[in-house]
Amino acid sequence: MLIRTKAYARAGLIGNPSDGYNGKTIAFTFDAFHASIELWESPELELLPSRRDHSVFAGLNDLHGDVQKHGYYGGFRLLKATCKVFFDYCQSRGITLDDRNFTLRYKSNIPNQVGLAGSSAIITACARALMGFYNVAISRHSLANLVLAVENCELAIPAGLQDRVAQAYGGLVYMDFDKQLMDERGYGTYELLDPTPIANALYIAYREDLSQGTEVYHNDLRTRFKKHDPQVLEAIQKWANLTEEFRDTMSRVFRPGNSANPSTEEFLQPGLPVPRSNGEVGKDRLISSLSALLNENFDLRAALFDVGDGNRELVNTARSFGASAKFAGSGGAIVGLIEDDDPYEAMKAKFETMGVRVLRPRVV
Repeated sequence: MLIRTKAYARAGLIGNPSDGYNGKTIAFTFDAFHASIELWESPELELLPSRRDHSVFAGLNDLHGDVQKHGYYGGFRLLKATCKVFFDYCQSRGITLDDRNFTLRYKSNIPNQVGLAGSSAIITACARALMGFYNVAISRHSLANLVLAVENCELAIPAGLQDRVAQAYGGLVYMDFDKQLMDERGYGTYELLDPTPIANALYIAYREDLSQGTEVYHNDLRTRFKKHDPQVLEAIQKWANLTEEFRDTMSRVFRPGNSANPSTEEFLQPGLPVPRSNGEVGKDRLISSLSALLNENFDLRAALFDVGDGNRELVNTARSFGASAKFAGSGGAIVGLIEDDDPYEAMKAKFETMGVRVLRPRVV
């Protein structure tokens, strides 16, 4: 029996980084990049290393380049920790696992440490493979919690639930990590949204030479949060409010077949009441409204923390072509909206001269 599983890259669309602090976010998974697992029964339990885990190099220069690209840790520790936490999960719930062994190997083409959730994708795909091999059913919200436990508890990687929820559910996901819900039942309110209104306007741009681990950013944020820094607390609430505005605006988009006439519709400004009695927003003006919210999300983040000159250059370059831009994660990659093909192609050409990759993600 050969089991194959996948987990896709994730982009934080709005609200991040409030997910670890009882905030609200929207994120999506897309199929340009993914982590995959192959697992089959074998006499002994064996975890096979990937290219990111090799320890033989052509020379010191090769070793240096490998560390620059992949960091000091590959995916091997993620697999071991996932197997351990999966076993703990089953034991704590009285689930008896049979005594079969397996061999497991992974692959990932998700760019390393640019905020596209590469680590959690490997863990999610691994957990799904173990679920299939041992015939263990785990709900999607519990799977997200399991993946977070692998990173937080086993590997001491500070992170929130956003990446894990998005990858457990798949698609465009709204998340409300309300404190009372999290305390009472251990998970928030998760809702799959229709990506159609924004699907053709999304873009992602990234450069791997700006990468840094998520722990670098989140350690500082966590410290300030624990000290009840008023700026941080206010920002978390604002990010949550932006997320609500984004979701509400998308839900009011004009759709073909409706009786409303979008050509006579007033432009919906963020934070202002909808001028039409039926509350719909014409799709031709939707992107501008949502873009303002995305830009505000990043600007608030940049006012609180040093985002780095390279990351700021990514954002400013995208905005110079009329695109909105914000971090897709902790830095190194940005996500935003740019509707027309001509400015998108011009932006892409400019980014390519800077060594930046740009793509139109397909939400899956």
